[in-house]
Amino acid sequence: MGVFDPIAGFGVTFRTMFRRTFTQGYPLKTKVTAPRFHGRHQLNRWPDGLEKCVGCELCAWACPADAIYVEGAQNTDEDRYSPGERYGRVYQINYLRCILCGLCIEACPTRALTMTNEFELADDTRAKLIYEKQDLLAPLLPGMEAPPHERRLGDDEQTYFLGLPATEAPPDWAPGMGDAQTKINLGYPAVRKQEEKQAKKARKQEKKQARRRAIFGDDQVSSTAAGNAVENTGLGGDS
Repeated sequence: MGVFDPIAGFGVTFRTMFRRTFTQGYPLKTKVTAPRFHGRHQLNRWPDGLEKCVGCELCAWACPADAIYVEGAQNTDEDRYSPGERYGRVYQINYLRCILCGLCIEACPTRALTMTNEFELADDTRAKLIYEKQDLLAPLLPGMEAPPHERRLGDDEQTYFLGLPATEAPPDWAPGMGDAQTKINLGYPAVRKQEEKQAKKARKQEKKQARRRAIFGDDQVSSTAAGNAVENTGLGGDS
């Protein structure tokens, strides 16, 4: 050990003493998290207040830390917590084990489980870090009703999901997207896309007919259109 080694060590301290410090004012100043921050979990609801969780336990199977415990139960007409056949009767997340990886979010088929920006999960006992279903459920927004209650958006499961607002509309491949019942709800993206496609096709056909009239005249265009219609029906072929 050299004579100047202690002085060299303190040299690092002296160099940093006069630099501008980078200090966040937490907890006096709220920490701003990223939009996709992995924080505390939340069990979401449908617009009428029913729970999205169907008790399938896929989140528990996907959890690498075995931090989630789910028990499903059957809904009844008198005691209904979700629109479908089942709901999550027991839902627990052990934050002593949870690593906030988000794999449970990817496994959820109904988007019932999401992650919030809340990160202050420390507590004074281990028991308080095991969150129950009532601790994870999303708060009731205006227009929502606390379950159990009957479906407010439809008499059966199919009409319930078809009657959801545009933000909860089923994707294009969902069953029944071509039915008359679905076409009533013009707010659905799939239906609106279909209407726009048909309108665009009609405008294109009108422009094509206008160009033909400008070149060949009305009589020629009418006879050509009639001939095309005959060909399309298969009646104009050679006998």
